[in-house]
Order: sequence, then C-alpha cells, then structure tokens
Amino acid sequence: MSAAPHKITDIFSREEIKQLTTRSDLMGWWAVLSTWAIIAAAFASVGWASQYLNALGLVLVILLALMVLAGRQLCLAIMMHDAAHGTLFANKRLNQTIGTWLCAKPIWNDLTHYRPYHLQHHAKTSSDEDPDRCLIADLPTTKRSLTRKFTRDLVGLTGLKFLVGRLLMDLEILQWSVTNNIEKLPQQHRSLLSYPIAFLKNSYGMLITNSVLFVVLASLGYAWLYGLWVLAYITPFPLFIRIRNMAEHACTQRSSHMFDNTRTTHAGWLARATVAPLRVNYHREHHLMAGVPYFNLPVMHHMLLAKGVIDNPPNYVDVLKIVSAKSLNN
Repeated sequence: MSAAPHKITDIFSREEIKQLTTRSDLMGWWAVLSTWAIIAAAFASVGWASQYLNALGLVLVILLALMVLAGRQLCLAIMMHDAAHGTLFANKRLNQTIGTWLCAKPIWNDLTHYRPYHLQHHAKTSSDEDPDRCLIADLPTTKRSLTRKFTRDLVGLTGLKFLVGRLLMDLEILQWSVTNNIEKLPQQHRSLLSYPIAFLKNSYGMLITNSVLFVVLASLGYAWLYGLWVLAYITPFPLFIRIRNMAEHACTQRSSHMFDNTRTTHAGWLARATVAPLRVNYHREHHLMAGVPYFNLPVMHHMLLAKGVIDNPPNYVDVLKIVSAKSLNN
C-alpha cells in the first residue's frame, strides 16, 4: 500500500467523485422496503412454525427469527444514519420523512437528535471530542472481559439498561445520547406534569410506529409476535451494535487521518445479515466521503484497492481477536 493521501482529490478525479456520490431514490426505497419485507418474513416464519412444528422446532425458528429481527433493527439504524447524511434517498424530504418514520422511530431513535451528534463524530473522529470515543475507549481488553460483555448483551442486561436510559432521555431527565456518556439535565422547578408531557413529546413517534406494528400483527391473529420485536431489541441487537462499533474504530490509531482512525471490515453473508447490514462494513470509505450512498461504497472500496491506496481488510473474526488481545497480566 502506498502512503495515504491527505485529500480525497488526491485519490479520485472530479468525475469519479461525482459518480460515487450520485444518490438514488429507487435504491433508497429498495433498502427500506426490502428490510421491512425481511422483518415481515421473520414474523411469518414464526407464525407458521407455531402452527405446524413441534416445540423444539418452534424454539429453533424463534431463535433464528430473533437474529434476523435484530439484524434488521440494526439495518433500520444504519438507514437512519444514511438519512442523516442525506444519502439514503436523493430527495431531501424522503431522507427526513422515511428516515424518521420507517427507520428511526420503530427502534426508539430520533433522526433530528442523531444528525448533529453523528456529524460531531465525523468531525472529531478518535479525539477526546468524539462522542463515540467512549464506545471503544477501553479496548483492547481480555478475552474474559469481552466474553462478559457479550454475555450481558445476550441475556438482555445491556438492552434493558438502554431502554431505561432512553426512557429517562425522553422524560428529559438525561441528555440525549446513543453512548454511555450520560449527562443529567437540571430538574429544578420542573412540575410533575412536565414529565409525561416531555415523554409524549419525545416518544410519540416510537409509540405510533410500534402501535401500528402491534395492531398489524394482532389483526392477523398473532399479537404475541410483537414480543419477539422487543426481545430482539434487548438481546441480539445490543450485541450486534457492539461488534459493529468495535469493527469501525476500536484499536485504530488516535489520529486525525481517516486512513488511520477508521477500519473497513470484510463481511460475509452472516455478517451482512447481522452486524454489517447495508454495506456499513465499508466504514473507512464512508469516513473518506460521507456523501457516498451505501450501494456505491463497495465500488469505492474496489477503486481504492485498484489505486493501491488500501490493503485487503480484516474480517470480523480478525477484529474480535484484535480487540481481545490484552493479556490478563496487563
């Protein structure tokens, strides 16, 4: 690999940049609708299994459905992320409207809050001012510690903690964040009535979208399937988020240069179904040009390889080895 260039125009021509950053409403709709189709298929599979399979078969289908649902919940988060950059759709209004109502709100997130928060991450990547820095600051760690983290995720402790945090944020007791850096907001002179008002103001979108999902399932005679949506949200979903965060920035150099502070990770079909939906594994490419839509990130990656600017990336197993390489004696 040659020395890393300092400007994107040192790598790509203006024509190449224009081609790479061209957005598409059609591809945006494909991402959103195919994600919800997979979610519907996961629910349908469990509904079918409850009618025709024995208890063991049903349990196996439910476990698979939880993985699929959690992977698609992460995909909704990634589409919200892309909408925040204005790249999910070519149309600005579609980015805001669809990014809010079909991506962010069903997973209790907020595009309007997320956008300035995330742009700060891009501007200050790996510095003390990076709001995402706390997600990977304690890495590398030991294999034992990493196993404990994964166990907390899978048994729901991380997810329950997140739900409580989100509730307190929507009550405006805590400042909005998607990380562990939580700040309390002043509560002096607040009336008791201000708390439910704040909750409804901040959570109405989540309540509406999740109510619609519940009503649809109930109208089909499978109201209980909504419980799988919640269970996926508090169990595999936090684990997938953790691994994705590790892959993107953990154990990279604390540098202002995006070739040093960000990592692209090779994703096979299993990773794409779980921790790396919508080409999010091409994270170095995304930080180099945040205006590139998801479907052009692989194109950009292969162009960088062809130009000799980057090497072949590690896979997710390689990343887990890197982040758990700390010795027990250290």
